[in-house]
Amino acid sequence: MKAIWKNTVIAESDDTVVLEGNHYFPESSLKREFVTFSNHKTTCAWKGQASYLSLLVDGELKADAIWYYADPRPQAEEIRGRVAFGNGIQVKP
Repeated sequence: MKAIWKNTVIAESDDTVVLEGNHYFPESSLKREFVTFSNHKTTCAWKGQASYLSLLVDGELKADAIWYYADPRPQAEEIRGRVAFGNGIQVKP
């Protein structure tokens, strides 16, 4: 699977976990040169607190494009150490 924004591969892995229709990639598969800070956080009733990262490609910022659960609740343990991508990021084989 590949995560793509602005014709740029942001992450690539053959080891994704699909949860609620989202592919969660290993965090190590992220191409860090395109990732930048975000202080945005949300809470999911059953997964826990999500933290976000933003993307910066060709000088264009896509805020809060990536999310992850640093300390997921036990029922979501399978996504620990993984990241997922928001709207506008293509995820395809």
